[in-house]
Amino acid sequence: MKGYQNRDRFIPFRKADVVEMCITDARLSDSDQNLFRDFCRILESLIHFEFNHQLETVKNCYAPFNPDADTRSIHTYSPQERQTLQKKLVESMTAILNGANFEKVTETDLKEALGEESLFKIRLEVDFQDFEEVIFYRRGESKKRETLVKFFGLKKEPIEFTNYERVAIYIKFKEAAYFEARNREKLNFYPGSTMIKLFQNVPKADLEMLFPNSEVRMKTIDKLIIGIPAAVSGIAVVATKLGASILLIGLIIAFWLGIREKEVMIEQRHLVALAVGLATLGGFMFRQINKFKNRKIRFMKALAESLYFKNLDNNAGVFHHLIDAAEEEEFKEAVLAYYFLLTADRDLTRAQLDAAVESWLETKHNCSINFEIADALRKLERLDLVSRDGDIIRCKSLNDAKRQLDMIWDNYFTYYQANESLKTLGSGPS
Repeated sequence: MKGYQNRDRFIPFRKADVVEMCITDARLSDSDQNLFRDFCRILESLIHFEFNHQLETVKNCYAPFNPDADTRSIHTYSPQERQTLQKKLVESMTAILNGANFEKVTETDLKEALGEESLFKIRLEVDFQDFEEVIFYRRGESKKRETLVKFFGLKKEPIEFTNYERVAIYIKFKEAAYFEARNREKLNFYPGSTMIKLFQNVPKADLEMLFPNSEVRMKTIDKLIIGIPAAVSGIAVVATKLGASILLIGLIIAFWLGIREKEVMIEQRHLVALAVGLATLGGFMFRQINKFKNRKIRFMKALAESLYFKNLDNNAGVFHHLIDAAEEEEFKEAVLAYYFLLTADRDLTRAQLDAAVESWLETKHNCSINFEIADALRKLERLDLVSRDGDIIRCKSLNDAKRQLDMIWDNYFTYYQANESLKTLGSGPS
């Protein structure tokens, strides 16, 4: 629907809750409620079985690149095989993310996000040249408000920002030759590796914190907080501890250059004063460097703590999260579309069905989404649960639908039937 085009496709209810929402909608009789529960149970089993195949496929594609693998490989992959598997991995993962109703974060969106003022109290820099491929997906976009404390607590500024409930990232680093050519030896990642991560509750303006090669940089205000006092103190130290020594050195240089005729005599007390002054200046500089390092360490600690609570899963574990999410979305879409076709008091077109589901979710459950009607009908048609008569869409009755799904389940594997047929043929007359 046009009015819903900017809304998320994600249905923010558990699949068990969606079934209960349909039951409590009071459009089904008591007997039909039990039939509907049975229908949902077998539909859930079919979808789970199908997604298990997708899970195994994506795990097999990722196996050569998994940095967390604890199993041995019996095959040595050629560069061409690795490239083929990498391509298939991206395609499979993209399909799963779309199935889970994630939205792609385009390059333009990413640059816009990185250009926004961060809510985090540090500045991060990311070298995008390190990556061979970067894919960002997000789900559950919402507006949130937070109060930022500035100027040592003297000013509180309320801000509104865009928050992503889930963010999935896929990053493929360039090979070792690239980093060797740039004389970069100390890396916190393996060249050529593939990293997959899943995060929660990430402000759009802080997406840069999710990159594994992000580096902490001082904000201007932080540089001023350290730099101005350091400069003032440094001038005071030089003036009080090294003033006389600097003047003496200046006079010596002037005598050497012929600007001053009178020779300057350096006594032991002058050398002692110079040594004390240099030691004081060295200690001052050491303390300032430590202040800078300690402030940077505090920023890195804050970043690590933030990521600790935002990180949901890594690498192969992400697939289980995403497959489960995709499975839930597929089931919820199919159930809602079937339920509204089943309980409609008139024939519905695709547009009318889409509007009915979206309106019901918004008015009865305060949930505004862009319902994936095309995806929902595609599933129902593939399972032969609905038929079309021109623009009109009709569904099978609950009993017929259950019978259809049961037949599909029974025919997933037919090895026993095939073997029995061969035995029957073999026992006949020769």
